[in-house]
Amino acid sequence: MLVSVSNKVLLLDAANSNWILPVLPHAKEFRNDGKNYLVVPHRIDEAIVLRNIGYAAPSPIEYHYKWPGRFRPFKHQIVTSAFLTLNPRAFVLNDIGTGKTLSAYWAADYLMSLGLVRRVLVVSPLSTLERVHGDALFQNLPHRSFTILHGTAAKRRDLATADFDFYIINHDGVEVIAKILAARSDIDLVIIDELAAYRNGQTSRWKALKGVLQPRQRVWGMTGTPTPNEPTDAYAQVKLVRPGVVAEYSSFTQFKMATMVKVSMFKFVPKPDAMDRVHAIMQPAVRFNRDECLDLPECLYETRDIELTPAQRKAYREMLNNLVTQVNGGQITALNEAIKLMRLMQVVSGVAYDTKGDHQQIDCAPRLAAVKEIIEEAGQKVIVFVPFQGNLTTLKTALDKYTTSEVVYGLTSVKDRNDIFYRFQNMRDPQVLIAHPGCMSHGLNLQAASTIIWWAPVNSNDIYTQANGRINRSGQKNAMTVFHLASTKIERDVYKRLETKQKLQGILLDLVQQQEK
Repeated sequence: MLVSVSNKVLLLDAANSNWILPVLPHAKEFRNDGKNYLVVPHRIDEAIVLRNIGYAAPSPIEYHYKWPGRFRPFKHQIVTSAFLTLNPRAFVLNDIGTGKTLSAYWAADYLMSLGLVRRVLVVSPLSTLERVHGDALFQNLPHRSFTILHGTAAKRRDLATADFDFYIINHDGVEVIAKILAARSDIDLVIIDELAAYRNGQTSRWKALKGVLQPRQRVWGMTGTPTPNEPTDAYAQVKLVRPGVVAEYSSFTQFKMATMVKVSMFKFVPKPDAMDRVHAIMQPAVRFNRDECLDLPECLYETRDIELTPAQRKAYREMLNNLVTQVNGGQITALNEAIKLMRLMQVVSGVAYDTKGDHQQIDCAPRLAAVKEIIEEAGQKVIVFVPFQGNLTTLKTALDKYTTSEVVYGLTSVKDRNDIFYRFQNMRDPQVLIAHPGCMSHGLNLQAASTIIWWAPVNSNDIYTQANGRINRSGQKNAMTVFHLASTKIERDVYKRLETKQKLQGILLDLVQQQEK
């Protein structure tokens, strides 16, 4: 099979023209240099038909798309985009950090340019709405309009009825405006980011999205960890994306009995062929492991936006106003600025210290939820760096509800540290290491993890660099991702300076001056 890019056609051997022509009415016979060919328009529909009858026809996007934006696509992203254009209902199971979001957006943009898709609904974790999805569209598809469906119910309703190309909403936000979304007859594509968030078909979250999805729509479900707990996690996800595939199972219970076996009163374990059954129903699918993507950068950095709770917002505002007063009174100098800055970081991270030096917890549920989301996305061991001791217990208590974790900080004995590090590096548990970054000494090898989460920024370039270096060691087999959790501009500014090894001096004074303008 040959591709003529200039003419946008495929050239096929005409040997089987008698049974190809009836299914491809726009194909024409062509003779050149004594050989007969079939000339087939290189379009989406023709490519799909050819693939269905056994020809490996490439997607037109591979030859006729300009790939707009700041970045050139990696090879695996081109393959992923091409796959999506040819599969209206499909799964993208690429690992975290492989750029599957942008792959989906390129595919959507191409289909929109052909008139095959008018509007797109993107459903994703709350922490990724702006910094992941919003940024990806702004930087790479500047010719497309988009809106973030977040805020009050009234605001969401107004935005959901306005005219945009892309509508981006968080998982739990769908329920708020489900009727409006379901009534939009021009939404032809729904992209579900982190599909595994819908692995429980009994939740209101799942039922709301199910009510929005229409048989006519394209639906792409994306997750690097489709079965984070057990093979039955796949059932509800498939029922959203390709409900007909699981029709052979009359219920979730029947699927559970097909994939798991009961070994005690309350315990089920997967059957030997469980993952084969999961693989069979989660089709069509594309999957790239991070270590297969040889052209990826060594380490990726991503910032996740975290909402402040009312309690955090109140404490942050009070402290910021107090800092403005101190600056005007000449009480903040270059010597004590770092201390003041970290106190501000403590508040947004969920802890504050009273006049006696005791820490007081501040509700930080969105930050806890973001950590859980990333851990599930990663599907492997994760290190969470927590600069403030007051957050350690809160985080461990939250994580221990669904995974195994250990804590290392200043008061952890050398013996216990060595034991924890050994088990983290060499054994199944713990899955998550919660650590004060100052305790991660030079030379420590923790390549069992390839994902790091910063609960809050630190005020030292050296500590930040050395802490990240614990996974960037000889023997690391996976591409690495460092996540920054941030609720405020000052946090993002600190992370940016840490990542680029800039001095942090003056960052608080700059913030205070901006407040006064």
